[in-house]
Amino acid sequence: MPKPDFITKNGRVIPITGRGKGKGGGAVVAGVLALGVFASSGGAISLGGGAAGGGSVNVGSGTSSAQLRARKADGQKSARKGDVDGAWQRMGLRQLRRTGRQQAECLAASFGEVREFFTRTRCTSLERVLFAVGDGAGNTAVVSVAWVGMASASDARKFHTLMERYGSGDIYPLGASLLDLADIRFTGQRYGSDRDGKSVTIAEAENAGGSGFDHDTLDAIAEVAAYLPRV
Repeated sequence: MPKPDFITKNGRVIPITGRGKGKGGGAVVAGVLALGVFASSGGAISLGGGAAGGGSVNVGSGTSSAQLRARKADGQKSARKGDVDGAWQRMGLRQLRRTGRQQAECLAASFGEVREFFTRTRCTSLERVLFAVGDGAGNTAVVSVAWVGMASASDARKFHTLMERYGSGDIYPLGASLLDLADIRFTGQRYGSDRDGKSVTIAEAENAGGSGFDHDTLDAIAEVAAYLPRV
C-alpha cells in the first residue's frame, strides 16, 4: 500500500520523496501530519494517560504472537458485526476519540497510479476518519481509516488490487491539527485493507503517545480497523 512522503503546509498536502515497504509487498512512505482527534460531540481529552472506563491492558507488552492473532481475529469479527467499541475491546483497547466522518472527492485525495485509476474509473464515494485508541497503560495509537465506494464490485476488486501493489500510490490519510497532535508519522507499514462488494476499506495505524505499541500490534490494530463499518 504505497505512498510518497508528504507534509502539510498551510492546510495543503505536498508530496515529497522517500518510500518504504509495507503490507502486501506495497511500497509505502511516511507523511508528517499535524493530527488531532475530537468527538462528534466536541470537547478535548488528554491522549497520554489511561483509557476511559478503566481496565489497564498493555497490548504491546507481554502479548504472544498467538494471543495477538486471536485478539485480531476476535476484533475483526466484532468489527464485521458493526460493533466498533467491541472491536477495540477485543484488542484490549478503548476508543478515546474520533473525528467526525469527512467526505472527499477521490481524485483530489489520491496520488500516483491510484489517482490515474480514478481518472478512468469512477469513484462513487470517499469517507475518511481518524481514531485515537489507548490501552489504559499510557500508550495511544492514531488510526486512519478510509472507505472508498466504487460503481461495481469489479471496479472495487481492481482498485483493491492496485492498492496492494508496490509503488502504486494511495489515498491521503485524513490530516488536521484538531488536538495539537503534531508530527504523527504515517509510514503505511502498519496497514490493513478489506473489500466487501463495491466498497474498499484502507486503514493505517501509528503510535501517538506513551512508550508505544510494537510493530505487530500496530499492524493488528490497522487490520482490525479495516473491518470497521462506516461510523
